[in-house]
Amino acid sequence: MGADQEGLRETSCRLSPQKLLKVQQVREQSPSWHLGRLSHRHRVWSSDLLTHLQGDKVRGAFWTPTLPSTSSKALARFSLASSIKEAAVSLLESSCKPTMAFLLILSCLAFVGAAYGCGSPAITPVVTGYSRIVNGEEAVPHSWPWQVSLQDETGFHLGGGSLINEYWVVTAAHCTMSSNIVLVLAEHDRSSNAEDIQKLEWEKFIQHPRYGSVGSIGHSYDIQLIKLVYPAKMGAHVSPVCMAEGHDDFPGGTMCVTSGWGMTDPWVFPDLLQQAALPLLTNEECKRTWGDTISEEMICAGASGASSCMGDSGSPLVCQKAGVWTLVGLVSWGNGYCPVDMPIVYARVTALRAWVDQTIASN
Repeated sequence: MGADQEGLRETSCRLSPQKLLKVQQVREQSPSWHLGRLSHRHRVWSSDLLTHLQGDKVRGAFWTPTLPSTSSKALARFSLASSIKEAAVSLLESSCKPTMAFLLILSCLAFVGAAYGCGSPAITPVVTGYSRIVNGEEAVPHSWPWQVSLQDETGFHLGGGSLINEYWVVTAAHCTMSSNIVLVLAEHDRSSNAEDIQKLEWEKFIQHPRYGSVGSIGHSYDIQLIKLVYPAKMGAHVSPVCMAEGHDDFPGGTMCVTSGWGMTDPWVFPDLLQQAALPLLTNEECKRTWGDTISEEMICAGASGASSCMGDSGSPLVCQKAGVWTLVGLVSWGNGYCPVDMPIVYARVTALRAWVDQTIASN
């Protein structure tokens, strides 16, 4: 059954308690809406690190666009085996020059981001299967250390995102940014005042230029980057996620995990971070539900007893690749009633990765 284009409406991540009634009225008129979640990318580097650095392809790490002049201080923070560290220092000293070629700049800076260990939580996630975020299962505290909560000045959760390096967060383009929004890291229990959270201000946000443009299908290109004013402090509770590369293939049936603080019951938003295991669908399978509203910039998951829901917008869909968690999708939109037998639609990271790389490198 194809989706009715007129029946699709965007619901902003910015949903205050005062607006719930209005949104509920919109929902009753139109059963489709945007969701909210987190997304990010980074990859753990092993003994073949230098091969990656010296090659012409950078795998799975994100970078800060410019190295500080005191790059030795940055290197001092690296947690690497001494032999790799010494070789990396030598490589950086010989290669990371202001006049180097663009690709080599990315290679060196990718190393800086990857040294924090993208996609490898210090606290191991435990996923029990097809639990729903709607009536879902609590995540192990701080086991998804890239999870971001977008909050207003009152602490109300508006949507999700993912930390991809110390200065950048990725979320959905439909999550409206404003000056009163802060990005919160290292949070699990939103009702607790005892957690050592990081509240970070943002410098700029950059939406994909084709999001909402004439000629784009539905909600294609639903991605935006947020640059932080000050870097996130990495540690056991805060670390970046790896991002899927443009050539990566995550076939239908691959089991992945989504997380967020989205709605669990009608108009009930949880205090504790929730998670759900979801199988990926091929776009052909997804079109059986959503018809021609599905584009190559989208990827679908679920329809097997689990679902993201309102408030999860921008949050991550992560899959394991080579032993690390890799950001594959960002919660974008779905059916407004969050039925667990219908797929949720995510922004497809592999299709949008090139734009992310170019945007960060130029900002």
